[in-house]
Amino acid sequence: MSKVIFTVQYEVDNSKKEEFKSVINELKNLLKAEGLEDYSVYEVKGKSNQYQEQYTFISEEAFEAFDDNTDERINILVGKLNDLAVNHSVKYITLGKIL
Repeated sequence: MSKVIFTVQYEVDNSKKEEFKSVINELKNLLKAEGLEDYSVYEVKGKSNQYQEQYTFISEEAFEAFDDNTDERINILVGKLNDLAVNHSVKYITLGKIL
């Protein structure tokens, strides 16, 4: 069982920055899935209004089960984040620990 890190990187329009922060705060308070070790959001250094969400799972199985366990409010918040992202700026990366 190796850890999995899932990241979502995107740009948010400057005029929507406060709404973005509000959605992220609520999402962080709701994310309590089994196997989710950490959820953090970072601002990308040197890039204006670029952010990265990072989910750290204890195993590949926990990562795979994550989508099955989310409640409706979490789905709504994730949808809002997608709406706040500048078009064509979203990038997903999934990393599996090998060492």
